[in-house]
Amino acid sequence: QVQLVESGGGLVQAGGSLRLSCAASGRTFNSYSYVMGWLRQAPGKERVLVVDIRWSSGRTNYADSVKSRFTISRDNAKNTVYLQMDSLKPEDTAVYYCAARRVELNQYEYWGQGSQVAVSS
Repeated sequence: QVQLVESGGGLVQAGGSLRLSCAASGRTFNSYSYVMGWLRQAPGKERVLVVDIRWSSGRTNYADSVKSRFTISRDNAKNTVYLQMDSLKPEDTAVYYCAARRVELNQYEYWGQGSQVAVSS
C-alpha cells in the first residue's frame, strides 16, 4: 500500500500564491515506478487533471488552464511532490487531490485526502 498525505492549501486573494505538498510513503512505494498527479474538483464539476510528473524522468504534463502559473516539482530524498500555484484565479477554487499510479497503468491507484483551495476575487 501507498499512503499520500497532503498539506497546504487555504484561502488566498486573486493573484496570490499557495503551495501544496504531498508526501508519499509505504512499504511498496518505489517512487521511480510512479507517476504523481495533482487533480482538482470544483463544486458541481468533475475531477480533472491539473498536472502530472513522471518521477523517474521528471517529465510533466500540464493542463492548459494552469500552464505558466502552476509548477510541479519533486524531492527525491523526501518522497514529496509539490504544487506551486501562482497568479491564482477564482476559477482555481477547488479541492485538490494528490494521486499516484504505476507508470504502466492509466488510472490513479492511490489518493491523498484532498486540500481545499479557495481564491477570492
